[in-house]
Amino acid sequence: MTRKKALPAKADAPPPADTASSDEARQFKIAQALIRPSTLAANTISTLRLAGDQTDIVSLAAAIREQQVLASRGDLSRAEAMLIAQAHTLDALFCKLTHRATLNMGEYLDAAEKYMRMALRAQSQCRATLETLALLKNPPNPTFIRQANVAHGPQQVNNASDTHAHARAQETENRQTELLGRDNGEWLDTRAAGTASGADPAMATLGTVDGTKVRRR
Repeated sequence: MTRKKALPAKADAPPPADTASSDEARQFKIAQALIRPSTLAANTISTLRLAGDQTDIVSLAAAIREQQVLASRGDLSRAEAMLIAQAHTLDALFCKLTHRATLNMGEYLDAAEKYMRMALRAQSQCRATLETLALLKNPPNPTFIRQANVAHGPQQVNNASDTHAHARAQETENRQTELLGRDNGEWLDTRAAGTASGADPAMATLGTVDGTKVRRR
């Protein structure tokens, strides 16, 4: 009985614990830690030096992982607090830039225009942040969005009722066509001559001469 040859290990697969050396296992664990979102975020935040040289990347990454676990469990209180804090910061920035713009309006119009543009951008971002917070607190109903077709303006068109109305209109049209087209099971002859009215003698019934109808005098 022959033994099957072992398949070669994939290049991106972790080294087996029984064959890998201690150095390879350590390097693999370091690589796993480096690609974690919490580690990458902690590394970026540490470059800002918010706490001077006292920033500990390991502790910062652990704090971020804690927030990740809370968010995965449905606790978004940290996200709500972050959004409201950012909205206040953007509002303060809007006020500061607007003040700078007003100081330059009398003499330096170019600088005033640039400050005002930045102020309006901060105001727009503040509004967008508050809208995101509102959606986070009160998410829309996806079922209602699928069933309703919102037209331009405050009007709403219900797809189901529109389909039923179209079906009723089609049924009414078919009935009218059937009544006009048949009489006691026979098709109406629209080419038949009509009966002359007695109100106008000049419009008397026509006679026939050699297959041609003529008017009687």
